[in-house]
Amino acid sequence: MGASVNGGVETMEKVVIGVVSTLTLMLIAVSALGVLNTVVLSTRERRRDLGVLKSIGMTPRQVIAMVVTSMTVLGAVGGLLGVPLGVLAHRIVIPLTGHGTGVDLPASLLHVWHWPTLVPLTLAGALIAALGAYLPARGAARLPVAEVLRTE
Repeated sequence: MGASVNGGVETMEKVVIGVVSTLTLMLIAVSALGVLNTVVLSTRERRRDLGVLKSIGMTPRQVIAMVVTSMTVLGAVGGLLGVPLGVLAHRIVIPLTGHGTGVDLPASLLHVWHWPTLVPLTLAGALIAALGAYLPARGAARLPVAEVLRTE
């Protein structure tokens, strides 16, 4: 174990990567909670519609599939729009952060996105939406038809 001297640029890179990683995890948590909120509100607003569909023969599995599919489509659209906008924001914000601290950041901090990485990120929007929609969809599928139609 020998002592090593940290260079200024390497330390700054580590700080920037740490901050960006933390913000990414926070954004994932906020987006998952946003999806859950949207699905819960959507299923509560559509209680009557779901009750009518169940009364004419829709099975609980079909209700779950319908709700999860509708949210998955919204998540896919969000991923398709969000990933390019996120890459663009990264290209703008990171250099501004470096200039704000008085350090010219190396190009390696700007060229971190590669196409093989962006495809799973785009699909992650649909996956987060599908996972967030499952529990509220299951709850909507369990609603008793008579109770839903009577209270509306």
